[in-house]
Parts: sequence; C-alpha cells; structure tokens
Amino acid sequence: MDGLFVAPDAIQLSQVIAQATAPAFMLGAVAGFVSILVGRMNSVVDRIRYLNEIADDDGARGHLKSDIPRLRRRLSLLSSATRLALACGVCTSLLLCVGFGSAFLRLQHVYGLAGLFFGAVALMGVSLFKFGQEVTIGISEADHYR
Repeated sequence: MDGLFVAPDAIQLSQVIAQATAPAFMLGAVAGFVSILVGRMNSVVDRIRYLNEIADDDGARGHLKSDIPRLRRRLSLLSSATRLALACGVCTSLLLCVGFGSAFLRLQHVYGLAGLFFGAVALMGVSLFKFGQEVTIGISEADHYR
C-alpha cells in the first residue's frame, strides 16, 4: 500500500509533461475551431431571423424565404460539428488528466492514452467533415444575393 502513494520522480513527470504537449496544442486548436463554428452558427441564425421577418406578401423579397430550409440544414451541420468538436475537447482533457493521474499513481497508461488520443482525433475528423459539408452548402449561389 505504501508503494501506491509514492510520489513520481522528476524524470517520470518530465516525460508526462513532454507527452502532454500534443494534447495541449490540440485543445487550443479545438477552442479556435469551436469559436469559428459558433461564429458561423450565429451568422446563419441571424440570416434565418432576417428572412423570417419578411412578410409573406412581400413580392420583392418573398422569394428569399425559400432559402430557409437550406439555412436550417447548414445550422444542423454546424451544430453537429460543434458537438463533435466539444466531445474531442472533453476526450483530450480526459487524456491529459489520465496521463498525469497515471504518472502520479505509477500506473501503465500507454494503451488508454492511445485510445483516448485516437478517439479525440477521430471526433475532430468527423467534425471537420461536417464543417466541410456546411462550407459546401454555404458557398452555393443562393448566398450571393439578397
């Protein structure tokens, strides 16, 4: 039982800190990516609100309301990408906690950390794919007129 509470040595802690560099950078990337996604979501929501304010009998601008389903699809993709990116951030944070916790308790953590890192990268990849789908819809011709 005494071996369980022995503090890790400086070499082991320096190795864990060195191994934490990639996940720390990934957390920064996730934060920046989520900020971009939220900004785009706000723009889409503002556009939907603008279009919903157009009266149904407005002949000059009424046709613009036909764009609402496409905007809702974009919003759905952005929302999904944001949730996936946030899950990636949680997974990466858990990876850091497990790494330092296992070093403190002197437990083997190689497979667990590899699994968490794989999961985080996979979540980010799917999030980027959803974002790519939204960008494809967003640059279509319908957004170039008001």
